[in-house]
Order: sequence, then C-alpha cells, then structure tokens
Amino acid sequence: MDKLEHVPTNIITGALGVGKTTLIQALLMAKPKSERWAVLVNEFGEIGVDGALLTSPEKEGVFIREVPGGCMCCTSGLPMQIALNMLLAKAKPHRLLIEPTGLGHPKEVLQTLTAEHYQGVLDVGTTLALIDPRKLASKRWREHQTFQEQLQVADHIVATKSDLYEQDLIPELQAYLNTLEITDTPISMAEQGEIDINILFGQSKYQQTVNENIHSHSHSSISQNQTITAPELGSVKVANNGEGHYSYGWICAPTLIFNYKLVMDTLFTLTIDRLKAVLITEQGVLACNISDGCVSVNIVAQEAADSRIEFITDNQQIAQQTCETLEQAFNLTSE
Repeated sequence: MDKLEHVPTNIITGALGVGKTTLIQALLMAKPKSERWAVLVNEFGEIGVDGALLTSPEKEGVFIREVPGGCMCCTSGLPMQIALNMLLAKAKPHRLLIEPTGLGHPKEVLQTLTAEHYQGVLDVGTTLALIDPRKLASKRWREHQTFQEQLQVADHIVATKSDLYEQDLIPELQAYLNTLEITDTPISMAEQGEIDINILFGQSKYQQTVNENIHSHSHSSISQNQTITAPELGSVKVANNGEGHYSYGWICAPTLIFNYKLVMDTLFTLTIDRLKAVLITEQGVLACNISDGCVSVNIVAQEAADSRIEFITDNQQIAQQTCETLEQAFNLTSE
C-alpha cells in the first residue's frame, strides 16, 4: 500500500443549521470524477444523521465516516483519530473534508490535525466558516464564543442561504466581523450550498499554540467507543448534553415503517430550532430537516439501513416537551 502523504484537508465549520451538510453535498457533486474524496463528520448528538444524508456510493469516489457524540477533540481527540485513521486507510483520498459539530471548537480540531503524528500525512488548507447573516439579529448568537472562534480561525468565510435574504446583509456581516477584528478574511456567498471549488485550494493560516481550551460535556450511558446500531425491533434512545445544549436521538429498527402523513403532521407542530431525521416511510425514505423553525422534507431513496431522528436545543424544557411529542407520535422508546 502506498504511503499517504500531504492529503489536502479542509475543515468546514459553522453554527448549527447554517448549511454545512448542504455545502459538502454540493462540493462532492463538483469534485473531479477521477478523485477519491473522504468526509469525516462529527455531530453533537450520539445517533449520527449527517452520514446517512451524505451517503454516496464509494464507487463514485466518496468515502464517509462519522464521529457522533460531541467534539472531535474530546478524550484528547482519540475517537476522532481512530475514525480518521480508518477513513484514510480505506479511502486513500485525494482530498479530506472534515465537518465538526456546530458546537465544536475549531482551534482544538486544528490542533489535532496539525499534531506530530499527522505531519507529512495531512496538508491542512483552507478552513471555511459558514454563517447565515440573518442570525446576526440575535444577541445570543452574536455573543456566542464558539461561533466567534469559528470566524476568527477561518481562512474563508461563506455567507450561506443567500437566496433567502430579503436584503443585502453582507454590509451587516462585515460590520460584525470588524467588531471581532476580522478585517482581511475573504467572504463568498453560497446559494443552495454552492461555492467555487477553488476556494478549497488555499493555505491555512493556523499556527499551533501551546494553550488548550479545555471544555467538557457529558454523554449518555453509551460509550463513545461503542457503535450504536439499530435494534431488531423498536428503537433505542440516546442523549447528550453540554455547551449549554441538549440533544436527544433515536435509532430505529429497519422494520419500523413511519406513516408519511403522521411524520408531516408531527414535524410541523414542533417548536424546536434544530432537527434532522432519515425516516423509512411507506412512500420512501425521507430526509427531514428543521432549522430555525423552517421544516423541509424530501424523498431521497427507496431504501435505507434504518431510521434515525435527532434534535438539539439550548432549552431543557423544550427538549423534554419535544421528546414527549416524538415518543407519543411515533411510539419511540422513552428510556
């Protein structure tokens, strides 16, 4: 086996619901057909829905692996390193894309990727920070330390969902960046997640530092090293909390068929900010997404390995209410 050397690597950061998965899907569609690309996805939740949404045949040169359950830097980066090493060995990629959770600390992810054991293996290039400028209307969002850090370490900032703006919000974004003393980072706009693929080819400005930003969050009783698989019957519930947020998810047996109309009726009653799901229904496999109160549902396939549903919120009361609603509507496991 040829030794892997200097694999071009890009980190794609951004807040929850900003459109990271959509942008990665667009990049994979635009990749040269002769190249193999690998994608490492991290989700704050324990179930892992993004991997199912990004599923692409490996014969098309796309290899995907997930690290569910918090930050890639947890446990000194060990879960990430194991997943990354396995992904690199299998894919032998021409390019690696890494999507940390929207609550992840990008400096610590960069610290892991530029550590001694990856020197000469990975060539860390442009780090993208995605931002929906409409979120700047929220003081809570503007003052969120992690989101600010994502912008500060970025080599390129991408304003997402530009097709949904009612007015030009770039001047407001630039004014906000100025308050963070970010004055020379280039900005691009993405519509339907599409950007110029050449943006990936730049160099990272990140420099390794001694100080580490220590943080923590707690997990369910499921070990991080334990793969969560679908049960033969019913569903399994898993929870995670930290960074001021709560996530609850269910992975369901492939024999569990959801009712399409019930799914639609239930999703539109929820008051949650962020939810992702892949659900097997009698009308096909649905990709469900709730972001900032907007619901989108698309039929993506006729078959899936299992059904998964997971949501994240920073409100514990809403988290509990949403759990009860989903469990009652879909007869999900409540323990």
